[in-house]
Amino acid sequence: MKYIFYTLFMLFSLLGSAVAQSGKIPSKAAPFGINLAGAEFGKSNGVYNNDYAYPTTKSMDQVKSQGFKLIRIPFVWERIQPVLAGDLDLQEVEKIKKVIVEAQERGLLVILDMHNYCRRNIKGELKLINSPGFPIENIADAWMKIAEKFKQQRNIWGYGIMNEPHDMLSKTDWFDIAQAVITKIRKVDVKTPILIGGDSWSSAERWVQYSDNLKKLIDPAQRIIYEAHVYFDRDASGKYKGTYDEEKASPETGVLLVAPFVKWLKENKLRGFLGEYGVPDDDPRWLVTLDNFLGYLKQNRINGTYWAAGARWGTYRLSVAPRNGIERPQMKVLSKYLFADK
Repeated sequence: MKYIFYTLFMLFSLLGSAVAQSGKIPSKAAPFGINLAGAEFGKSNGVYNNDYAYPTTKSMDQVKSQGFKLIRIPFVWERIQPVLAGDLDLQEVEKIKKVIVEAQERGLLVILDMHNYCRRNIKGELKLINSPGFPIENIADAWMKIAEKFKQQRNIWGYGIMNEPHDMLSKTDWFDIAQAVITKIRKVDVKTPILIGGDSWSSAERWVQYSDNLKKLIDPAQRIIYEAHVYFDRDASGKYKGTYDEEKASPETGVLLVAPFVKWLKENKLRGFLGEYGVPDDDPRWLVTLDNFLGYLKQNRINGTYWAAGARWGTYRLSVAPRNGIERPQMKVLSKYLFADK
């Protein structure tokens, strides 16, 4: 009997070791986390560590100290691939890789988020994907090359292929762009989940109206995660121009706004994620709204990443980066929700 138990123990140990060595992220892992912003700042030709910067080890340590296991890292397409269909900028690749390695050392999973809104600066002009001279193949090419460079990193939770697509060309459906990117990524990487944001700024509230067709996307690896965003002000911009009362907010605002997305996921048996949400630090009533929202997500086993932290925010009201060594009030709520599946 002892021999049987020992044999079973060794088999499970070897299986666990094989999974760890493969670098495969558990398909159902659902940690909450934080956006570590900064690399999407400034113009695309900005100067590193002046106009933009990648997350610092201090920022990652702060995230880890609160018990979080996931960070979303926005980056800009023009910097990682300066010439359309060209090679990736190896210096920029190494900067990102350094962040990923430092995150892994801290037990943090990483989302790589292309923060371009389906647009790119071309010769000083901001152009939509599939404009003349800017075909869909360009974004698919970029992501295939990005996946090729980063697929060996063991703590990539997912590729966020495009932040907040919106106001697309009439001849171009976001579905077609997303499908082209999925197809190209899977030529080089069949393991890493792919995060697909919704159209119309990835709105959870407007998901069924603008993004229902995304359920028809085909991923040979069957590892799509659908990404929605929610802000609780009246125009859903996250600018919070008015007070809590002026924004017509309530304790249930967040739940009501995200409910259409959650319902869509359930009806279609799909996996979802909230890539951005955030509240101001100047009225405790926003914290109640945030708490109820996160409780609803956890109840439905959906995780997300708060917007935002990072070293470059200054007095930005939504930031949860400590200010003068003092934790921001939102963190008391956020730290209650570390996993959606535990």
